[in-house]
Amino acid sequence: MPAAGRIWRPKPSDRFYRVILRTGQALRWLFRIRVIVTGREHLPAAVPDGASPDRSPGGSSSGSSRRPIPGAGAVVAITHFGYLDFAFAEMLLWSHSKAQMRFLITQGAADHWFAGPAVSAAGHVVVGYDGGSHAYDAAVQKLREGEYIAILPEAGVSRSFRVRECKTGAVRMAAEAGVTIIPVSVWGAHRILTRHHGFSPLRAWRAPVRVHVGEPFTPGPGLDVPAATERLREILQHGIDAGIADFPLKPASGAWWMPAALGGGAPTEEERRRLDEAEGPRRARSRHR
Repeated sequence: MPAAGRIWRPKPSDRFYRVILRTGQALRWLFRIRVIVTGREHLPAAVPDGASPDRSPGGSSSGSSRRPIPGAGAVVAITHFGYLDFAFAEMLLWSHSKAQMRFLITQGAADHWFAGPAVSAAGHVVVGYDGGSHAYDAAVQKLREGEYIAILPEAGVSRSFRVRECKTGAVRMAAEAGVTIIPVSVWGAHRILTRHHGFSPLRAWRAPVRVHVGEPFTPGPGLDVPAATERLREILQHGIDAGIADFPLKPASGAWWMPAALGGGAPTEEERRRLDEAEGPRRARSRHR
């Protein structure tokens, strides 16, 4: 296995990104996963075909990704109930405007012999072992250049399947770069793959997934960061509530994938907080190994 310093780190590639997206779309087709989207009107207007041709190495003007436009970047804030939530949000933005999303990725993933080259080729932002200040600055710069930066503001899977307390990074980045926050709530993807519930082809087959795009907002100068972050959490939770309300699959009583307040078997908010606090020290130790 190669050392971290010897890992191949290719330049960001439009072609590679398209291969990854099309692989996800093929898997969705294979399992006949039904994605139901509401709130599309809140997505940024797509650039008409031919108005912004791709000029990246390896790219072509036909079928290539959206070209970043300075001043038109956005923070895409995504709920985090399962390990595939980001993928459904990513496919939505791609199908709408062929927009690439840059995620904040841990240094551990970037140094992995297999995942590392993919992280580089996809143009993601790496959060180093010594903290996130460099990654924060790099993400803000990409936002100013017109990129879409995707953030999971809950900073971990919410095992209660309600939107947990959000970190302030999404709001602070958007305010500093002068861009909009697009809240994306994903409900149902956690049934396919989440903590303590591995991938099941049976659950994935014809599984419904609800995606709701909340009303965007742009944090202004002099904002109250905690208040704006709580507003983001509320918008994300509203999207989850909308997804649950018309979810086409009726849960059995005590279903593990439903919130406790709705008769499900997930931990209550109090239990979730206790479990998160108990796990906190272990997470900290694992990050510094």
